[in-house]
Amino acid sequence: MRRIIASTYTTVDGFIDNPHEWSLAYNDPAAMRYALDLTLRADALILGRITYEGMAQAWPNMGGNPYADHVNAMHKYVVASQPVDTSAWNPTTVIAGAELLTAVKALKENDGTDILIWGNGRLTDALATAGLLDEYKIWTYPVLKGSGEPLFRAESRTGLQHFETTTFESGVVVSTYRVTTA
Repeated sequence: MRRIIASTYTTVDGFIDNPHEWSLAYNDPAAMRYALDLTLRADALILGRITYEGMAQAWPNMGGNPYADHVNAMHKYVVASQPVDTSAWNPTTVIAGAELLTAVKALKENDGTDILIWGNGRLTDALATAGLLDEYKIWTYPVLKGSGEPLFRAESRTGLQHFETTTFESGVVVSTYRVTTA
């Protein structure tokens, strides 16, 4: 069965919004290699509608390197309860919000490699609660924002088991947790 891995950037004080404004200065070669390896082990990406719409504006214009080329070639699944323009970033399939759990369960059972989720919100909460999310990779950046969109919410409640920690020279720490039933 395929694994679903939520990979999310956060500040030390636990905020995830606008990572392009605070994360780029810390992308040392080892962290970039780690991100590439993680991405190359996946063949699909699940995104919430808001994250998808933001990414679909930028990613189709990127390319010419292994990371961007692989991301653009991956099948994207966007979870939405309203219409989404998928024409700019293909291949993309829309999963209706009401069909999320059934569709993701089927994706996990299909042949393929890991499935990534970028971001951490209602989508990851729903999958963790349903026992469909396997792992969190939380990239903590040595930045304090003071406010913003929190990494977790009350609905995020789930059991976790620490699996590994990877530290980079830039000060970025990737904490890997496996989701448990507790």
